[in-house]
Amino acid sequence: MTGSQMHEFSIMESALSMASEQARQAGAKKVCLIRLRVGALSGAVPEALQFAFEALSPGTLMEGAELGIEAVPARFYCRNCSAEFTAKLMYSECPTCQQASGDIRAGRELELASMEIE
Repeated sequence: MTGSQMHEFSIMESALSMASEQARQAGAKKVCLIRLRVGALSGAVPEALQFAFEALSPGTLMEGAELGIEAVPARFYCRNCSAEFTAKLMYSECPTCQQASGDIRAGRELELASMEIE
């Protein structure tokens, strides 16, 4: 297992723990669907998260559940011209005025967005 995969396993362990606690509090017998929001700049690889989910969910309330991953693009704000734009790099150039911007408005998310239970 690579360092990146260990990162995703750790993330998924935390997400499953949170989901399990919330499901128990709601009186759920089973979790049918878990939705994660994963930002482009979060450092998490969706395929590795899926692999970790499949490895860690058996024997839990999430066994047999579907994992939905919502990709959140990196969105920046340009202080020079007040434009918002998307980009793939941490520091990107504004497409309107060509000024560098590191003012990230979205894309670092890594959160349990919702789940469906029975």
